[in-house]
Amino acid sequence: MRSQDYDRLYLSPPHLGRHELNYVHKAIEDNWVAPAGPNLAGFEADICAATGVPYCVALSSGTAAIHLGLILLGVGPGDEVLCPSFTFVATANPVVYLGATPVFIDSEPDTWNLCPERLREAIMDRIAKGKKPKALILVHLYGMPAKLPEILALTKEFDIPILEDAAEALGSEWQQQPLGGFGRVGVFSFNGNKILTTSGGGALVTYDRALAERARFLATQAKDDAPHYQHSQLGYNYRLSNILAGIGRGQMELLPDRVKRRREIFAWYREHLAALPGITVAPAPEAADSRSNRWLTTILINPVDPTADGAPGRALTPETLRLHLETRNIESRPLWKPLHLQPLFADAPVYGGAVCADLFERGLCLPSGTAMGDGELRRVKEALTEALG
Repeated sequence: MRSQDYDRLYLSPPHLGRHELNYVHKAIEDNWVAPAGPNLAGFEADICAATGVPYCVALSSGTAAIHLGLILLGVGPGDEVLCPSFTFVATANPVVYLGATPVFIDSEPDTWNLCPERLREAIMDRIAKGKKPKALILVHLYGMPAKLPEILALTKEFDIPILEDAAEALGSEWQQQPLGGFGRVGVFSFNGNKILTTSGGGALVTYDRALAERARFLATQAKDDAPHYQHSQLGYNYRLSNILAGIGRGQMELLPDRVKRRREIFAWYREHLAALPGITVAPAPEAADSRSNRWLTTILINPVDPTADGAPGRALTPETLRLHLETRNIESRPLWKPLHLQPLFADAPVYGGAVCADLFERGLCLPSGTAMGDGELRRVKEALTEALG
């Protein structure tokens, strides 16, 4: 059958509930369509309640939150910032915005996040070279908590502040504490493909009131306290609008249900794809004290699937599977291409790299939207089974 014979099945589309329009309509009725307004303050309060972090500044994107967070940590020209290689480019771009250099660290194979052993190696080597890292950006990839005990111990030992990039990890936990609150600054994304969305948006959270106030100041063009427009510092137009914050308020009411459904989808794939040769749903195990929101379900593909008699079987790659899924109008996507392999960062230091490079070569993200039913999940399985036949 042709791809157009099927409705498009997207990777991670927005999934709105019943209450977003109530907040948006109220904002329009009250003429609160300018950036500030009740929805903005309410959305920030909702994020604080969900994360347990007392201060929040809602912003126009997760990238803006990372940019401001690095500024708050004092990152500037000539500095170095530790960063996982296996992540989306938005994690590292703000480092370059500030004239600093990202120092990329390989993944470990259990959670696919920052490898503590490589992190120690990088810290000690940079210090030996006279360049103590200014900060660490800690990412929880695909919602899977990183190895926090080891990483937190390392950053404490070397006195390196953490900017926690929880853009993909809203609703994930470690030791029953929501991710986003383990660094001096935490950031979230509410982009259209995230577990919750404001269409476009992000947030910065912190336990430090002074940092939150400075973030809010910088995000509103750094206007000095004067009756006229007075500016002594460089500022940014980074605040989230009151309208989009209204969408966020309605979405935050749904967070427990959305996490529950993403985890159910992951469990369905893991059970029903287990018998397919050459495919492994991964990373599967969670540590006893971790809980992933399973934002996206991902698979690893063995390049060659041997037949029963040991002869070479049909070659599999993420791209052959992706293209076959497209013939059934199913969107899938490769795993993040490691940043140390990107032309943009060709000259950046890297420690390790083989683990995340191998994951990129063998991995694929499957449709994981919370509006999917079992019929749509079966459709993905059937398409994968066809590709393997």
